[in-house]
Amino acid sequence: KMKQLKLVEPVIAIYSFASFLAYPLLQQYIYRRLWEQLNGSSYVQQDNVSNCHTNESDPTYIKQKEVQQMASHFFMYLDLTGLIPSLLVTLVLVAYSDRRGRKWSLLLPSVGALLSNVLSFIIAYFSLSLNFLFVSSFISGFFGSLATLLGGCFAYVADLCHDAKQKNIRMALVDMIIGLVGGIAALSSGFFLKAVGFAWPFLTTSLLQFFSTIYIIFFLEETIKVPTLQQQVTHQERIKEIFSGVYLLFRHSSCRKRILISLMLLTFMAYNFSNFGGISLFTLYELDTPLCWSEILIGYGSALSTCVFLTSFVGVFLFSRCMKDIYIVFIGLVSCIGGMIMTAFATSTVLMFLVRVPLLFAIMPLPVLRSMMSKIVLQSEHGALFACIACLESVSGSISFAVFSSIYAATVTWFPGFSFLLSAILCLIPLSILCYIGYVGCATECVRGNFLIVLQTSTYSELART
Repeated sequence: KMKQLKLVEPVIAIYSFASFLAYPLLQQYIYRRLWEQLNGSSYVQQDNVSNCHTNESDPTYIKQKEVQQMASHFFMYLDLTGLIPSLLVTLVLVAYSDRRGRKWSLLLPSVGALLSNVLSFIIAYFSLSLNFLFVSSFISGFFGSLATLLGGCFAYVADLCHDAKQKNIRMALVDMIIGLVGGIAALSSGFFLKAVGFAWPFLTTSLLQFFSTIYIIFFLEETIKVPTLQQQVTHQERIKEIFSGVYLLFRHSSCRKRILISLMLLTFMAYNFSNFGGISLFTLYELDTPLCWSEILIGYGSALSTCVFLTSFVGVFLFSRCMKDIYIVFIGLVSCIGGMIMTAFATSTVLMFLVRVPLLFAIMPLPVLRSMMSKIVLQSEHGALFACIACLESVSGSISFAVFSSIYAATVTWFPGFSFLLSAILCLIPLSILCYIGYVGCATECVRGNFLIVLQTSTYSELART
């Protein structure tokens, strides 16, 4: 029998590299196609100089702003196309993995990404209508997309970790891998585009997803062993199992546990909304005046963001040794607020590169909050929990993208940095919820002299048994 490995990191690494290679290329492809449609001429790009006009009285400048607005709206609709099927598949598949194993929640998103990238290659190669990209997005969502893959990956990691600090570090490691390989992919995307155009990078991402699928099927070991008796269930019982995972997570929990999980999920969702909303606009902001970046500079900027994931991992690794989880999250929130405020007023290339400095710990809240929540639930509830987290992450990310894209389109003509200021202000919401959890208590029964239980990592397992 072929030897199998309990290493889910290669799956997330390949998926992330392929996604971060394709996403900025897709944005630039849509941007250029819309430019050509609106102006009736080819998009001209010379070395490190972008097709960017700064004279506000120039008719081309006005058309440039129109392209910015059209592109932001197109990205929003494209993102929403795959949202609903992705949410349904995530809730069902990741929660169902508690009983039937994690591998399906990893395999289907990889297959969906493979099919989606193949279609994107065909669209770019034959210059088909941009509307076909909505089909590509729907296919990816129908197979679960990134939400299902992340839910499955974090549930897989939680199955393997039994020590509290180890769980913090291992989940931060997954986030670091996403950022690290994503940065490498983003850096190479500009050179890839300049060398071979748009079509062949999509074919490359398809091949990567194919290799990931092979790894999951033949090399990845399952962490959930399904008893023989449990395999022999009727179709009615199996359907009930599929749709009851998340419901049972809250149905069988105590009031204290339900309130604590709900507040942490709300904190996670609010922070992801604020952080992702600002970050998602970086490429459009860099393409526009006064920055006017070329694809090479965009690649450099995206790659520099890798440092944020790396330093966030180092921060979790070090802070977990001397701080309680909630304080690590506080540091990450402050880091994000500072970075977004600086971005709002970044009007030069140097300043835009330096924006990554205050953002150094901005990723820390996400893995730490995941780890905090996983310490509250039982191991048999990991799939249901991470299904909730993945869905909320997907919903908040998609709604955030739609909201911030609309706001950016409405404000780009008078203050392009407004959206980043809004992102910083919205970070105060998760900050307030954390203050409530830490210093007021999450419910009346938690306030009876021991509400600090929510701050102590060692007591999360006690909450799971109540």
